[in-house]
Amino acid sequence: MKLSIPINADLGEGLNSDGQLMPFLSSCNIACGGHAGNHATMTATVRLAKQFSVGVGAHPSFPDKENFGRKIISMTAKALTKSILSQINALIQVCEQLSIELNHIKPHGALYNLAAKDATTANAVLEAIDMLPKKVPIYTLPNSMLSRLAKNDFEIINEAFLDRTYLEDGSLMPRSQNGSLLVRKEEIWEQCKNLYFDKRVLASNGNYISLEAQTFCIHGDTPEIYNSLLYVNEQLNKASL
Repeated sequence: MKLSIPINADLGEGLNSDGQLMPFLSSCNIACGGHAGNHATMTATVRLAKQFSVGVGAHPSFPDKENFGRKIISMTAKALTKSILSQINALIQVCEQLSIELNHIKPHGALYNLAAKDATTANAVLEAIDMLPKKVPIYTLPNSMLSRLAKNDFEIINEAFLDRTYLEDGSLMPRSQNGSLLVRKEEIWEQCKNLYFDKRVLASNGNYISLEAQTFCIHGDTPEIYNSLLYVNEQLNKASL
């Protein structure tokens, strides 16, 4: 059931959809204690990923379970680096116990979006990753601040979102705004088709912008996402991919 294009999803966040989504995925981003997750959930999710041969990524965030990591938390760059490093190392420990290599790192929520435009935050993320015993690729928005600062020293994998809408500058529309989430299976497929085949996405101003990605993200808490993935898989099969 794995899709013929590289799909990733944020998992281990306390939802009931991980088992349904995992067979579709090429990689997953596992909550490692900042916005969600603990040793038990990380262990269960890594074990599930191993079962389906899905790449395991760390999904660190601002340390803010109360707001699910979707709010910017005021903290020093040093404190942020320390928190991110601690979260990633917690997942690495689980991976080592289950004989799995860490595949990548993808910041979560507010941290992801802020690191995409703020140099101080992006550098705090990169400093944490640089302290790891082994460098791994970073998932981020194309042409983001994080991507630009990392390109000479880290492997960057450009990411696009199948179930989120975009602003004209290529950033994600804030979840606080109406229309930030794509829910209907037909519109998720339309976005997938535009991104994968035409390397473009329809922005909120009604114009297409260029966007080339190597991995495509969906969210487990998007309504009916399992049925949407079944539909996307069906359409990709019709396209003989």
